[in-house]
Amino acid sequence: MEYNNLPDLKVLATLKAVVELGGVDEAARALNIGQPAVTKRLRALDNCYRVALMQREGRRLELSPAGERVYQYARLVTEHQTSLMDDLEQLRAGRTKLKLEVTYAIGEHMLPEKLLEFSEIWPLYRIQSRMGYTRRIRTRLATGLVDMALLEQAPEHPNILVQKWLDDELLLVCGMGHPLYGTEVLSKSALQGLDYVLREKNSSMRTGLDTALHKLGINDLPIVMEVGSTQTIVEILSRGYHVSFLPRFAVQESLDEGDLYHIKVEDLEIKRTLWIARNRENIDNPAVEAFVSVLLGDNNK
Repeated sequence: MEYNNLPDLKVLATLKAVVELGGVDEAARALNIGQPAVTKRLRALDNCYRVALMQREGRRLELSPAGERVYQYARLVTEHQTSLMDDLEQLRAGRTKLKLEVTYAIGEHMLPEKLLEFSEIWPLYRIQSRMGYTRRIRTRLATGLVDMALLEQAPEHPNILVQKWLDDELLLVCGMGHPLYGTEVLSKSALQGLDYVLREKNSSMRTGLDTALHKLGINDLPIVMEVGSTQTIVEILSRGYHVSFLPRFAVQESLDEGDLYHIKVEDLEIKRTLWIARNRENIDNPAVEAFVSVLLGDNNK
């Protein structure tokens, strides 16, 4: 491996600033350096990679194809640098912080209660949480940008340790006022005649649903809308015109109150597991262990 021709972090950060802030002048102000210094750093990157990374389009600088690749690398490097600084700060102060990412459905319906419970039991620990899609969360977890994740699909990666959290299933549900409200059992053949509101294709929920239905020979449901929020789907169903497949954990309260109705389908059960996933290099993080104890109901300090 060559060590003599590696780009400086400041140079990569400068390229990132030029691209994201819209130009050399803007980057110079943000970095608190002069415009000639920004230009010098960009030229240093060109020399390092031996290719022009930016090209002028009219009065604007645009990334070349090679520059686009280096920019994506610069984003990843600076993100790792920020994560490293956070980790080192934790080592200096004691490991009291947990970087957590969850899927949207879990974040909307299960995470708030768990965060409140955690803060009451472990007030000295802090959680930084955000929601995302499984594929992105898996990448960030494997590379150490995230300590822990709550997922609807088990990620397969040597850097990720997974353990079972909860059993769940996807249910066909409708709102009060829908013609199928109160129906005891629906035939599988009738599924093609309904109007569906489903999560978007790249969501964990939709991927699991499509896979399960495909195994049963059910394809191409008549989808009226694709929505990026489970809670929004619940609100749409309340109008009484559509049906949806949604996780039990997200709709159980609405089912208990009668706002939604579980339409049972003959010979159709879509069982699944919710997972706790951790970066293997961070399994000794006490904040992670404390949150896992809350998730599993073992809250003895």
